Amino acid sequence: MIGYYVHHVGSGHLHRACSLATELESIGVAVTGLSSLPRPAGWVGDWLRLPRDDRPADAEAPGARGRLHWAPVGHAGLRARMAQVSAWIERARPALVVCDVSVEIELLARLHGIRVVGVVLPGDRGDPAHLLGLDVADLLVGFWPASARGMLRGAPYEVRDRVLAVGALSRFPPVDVQRDADPDDPRGSRSREAVLLLGSGGHAVSDADVAALRDQTPDWEWTVLGGGVAGPWVPDPWTAISGADVVVTHAGQNALAEVAAARRPAVVLPQARPHDEQVVTGEVLAWGGWPVAVLETWPAQGWAELLDRVSRLDGNRWVDWCDGQAAPRFAEAVQGILRHQ
Repeated sequence: MIGYYVHHVGSGHLHRACSLATELESIGVAVTGLSSLPRPAGWVGDWLRLPRDDRPADAEAPGARGRLHWAPVGHAGLRARMAQVSAWIERARPALVVCDVSVEIELLARLHGIRVVGVVLPGDRGDPAHLLGLDVADLLVGFWPASARGMLRGAPYEVRDRVLAVGALSRFPPVDVQRDADPDDPRGSRSREAVLLLGSGGHAVSDADVAALRDQTPDWEWTVLGGGVAGPWVPDPWTAISGADVVVTHAGQNALAEVAAARRPAVVLPQARPHDEQVVTGEVLAWGGWPVAVLETWPAQGWAELLDRVSRLDGNRWVDWCDGQAAPRFAEAVQGILRHQ
């Protein structure tokens, strides 16, 4: 039996955990979820609901002089969640803990003598706290293809060399897209369809931006998914994404994985995230030959021309980014650690 810690911000950590837990369960590895999120529908194993430790946001001395990311002094929620994880470790005796993501949970598990698998996010991870978490993990896993070089920055070469790149993980199997015969009219005479996909982790797109986008593209039918001002939050955007001629999306790992699985060309607008996670991803995408146009900021003009150009890109070029084998590769790597206990 193993534990799987799931960070509560955004939706990608939970989506990834559910897919990976299903894969691990299929090969006989029981998985207990550890998170302040509620137990997700369909989770097969146990689920340990942890107290929140992120309120108030201005808690005292959370970084321990830069050695940690979030361990505020005198915080009842932090004390309770760490005590709960420790009690679970003593009771369950897990073979290892997968951490997606928290340096503090990685350290807690390792200080109990438990092996750690650390999920590595893109971006600049060269600060002392990240390096400490990277060093104590027995295995580091990145959910991008090996050909996407430069996703992890700031860490020494020997750390970056330890990262197992398993490919992007989509909840949906990749599709096989046939190229249209006429590149100047990819979908025949009907209106072309576009999706604006914005994440639950926040975005910088306003109602005015969306209105201007629609005004500039009268020949396109838009589906706006995102929550907040931009549109409704939809937990399963697959139908809209897979039916689109172009997807306009942020650069979050989950969103990109599902756009790639659908083999849809995309306009990628990286959003502000800690450690430049999406900015770094966008930079790698821009030179990697994938079917995208990467923009630094939301353009005021030129949407019609941009969408027309991107719609001609071959969505099958996503095959290297997401080939549908990320979960089996991850499970195989975890099995490798368990076999050598």
